[in-house]
Amino acid sequence: MEDSKNQSDETTPKVTGIGGIFFFSDNPQETREWYAKNLGLEVNEWGSTFESRNSTKPDEIESLQWSPFKKGDDYFSPSKKDFMINYRVQHIEDLVSKLKENGVTVLNDIATYDYGKFVHIMDTEGNKIELWEP
Repeated sequence: MEDSKNQSDETTPKVTGIGGIFFFSDNPQETREWYAKNLGLEVNEWGSTFESRNSTKPDEIESLQWSPFKKGDDYFSPSKKDFMINYRVQHIEDLVSKLKENGVTVLNDIATYDYGKFVHIMDTEGNKIELWEP
């Protein structure tokens, strides 16, 4: 019985974790430097990447991206909020279909890059959400 539950979970279009935390900063470079100096984050021009192992698939390494953005950056538009969360998902195409059926605002088409597929949606509070399938 346990195997069929796990198999069903692997084929269900859904969020599987947090892929990134993005927020506005008056000076992203100074913010990155402060976090490096005071909290020990290893930073680069994009922020910091945290890696962890998937608890159900220990051979799989997952990452979470922490990134300060220049205040007012268009990447957060049309949201008026000072942050955006990236959710790691599985079966992004089916998930987007389900979201559209549920009347969710899907802001763009799925974009594919070497490191995964991305799409942006809006929640009921006006938060822009980034969905990422690695």
